[in-house]
Amino acid sequence: MEKLHNIKGIFFDLGGTLIYPPSGSWMFSELAYRYFPKERLQEPGPQKAMSRASRELDGHHLLHTVEEEYEQFYGYYKAVAKALPELGLTGDDLRIVTEDKVYNKADNYRMFDSTLDTLEAVRGRYRLGIISDTWPSIVPLLEYLGILKYFDCATFSFELGAFKPDRRMYEDALAKMGLPAENTVFVDDSARNLYGAQEAGINPVLIRAMPGIGLAEGIPDIDRISGILGLLDV
Repeated sequence: MEKLHNIKGIFFDLGGTLIYPPSGSWMFSELAYRYFPKERLQEPGPQKAMSRASRELDGHHLLHTVEEEYEQFYGYYKAVAKALPELGLTGDDLRIVTEDKVYNKADNYRMFDSTLDTLEAVRGRYRLGIISDTWPSIVPLLEYLGILKYFDCATFSFELGAFKPDRRMYEDALAKMGLPAENTVFVDDSARNLYGAQEAGINPVLIRAMPGIGLAEGIPDIDRISGILGLLDV
């Protein structure tokens, strides 16, 4: 694997790269599945409702507070519940699911086994940043997990109202890090997002932290710590 030279900054994605949901879903926690059974969510009606509700979320993504996030997700679960009237979910039920989604840090998110070791390995050698499609609750979550302290800067989609691979995400990240694009790398589990970074001049690196991640043409791939350090000029 050919090394990348003159790298001074590393941007990391979060979901699927450093953290993951134990439930297997970013939208439905294990608690949420008690109210919305997995098998029912696979039916055509709920699938359409989730698709419409997701577009609504995406269309109102410029957020400032966790309270605004709560209202957005309450609307999402309300729309899905409407497609499953036989479940008889009440407003109180939806509030429980929404509160769990937005506020439950202990049960709904985990770090990969190598996350802390990876951050420790590169800390001090490079400037570190985040580029993530996420919500306001990510900040208290990263503080709870104890990893926010490793990063010099962060670009979150809810702050810009844009998602990767929108060029604004990468330009914002580069401006905050204060380095030329060619002196940085972006580690993500999505080839689509990495091609966007590549177009902005950032060196793209695909991480295979979760099963099912395939290789991307023209993008080097790594496997956690040894791969990161082996790829960089260290």
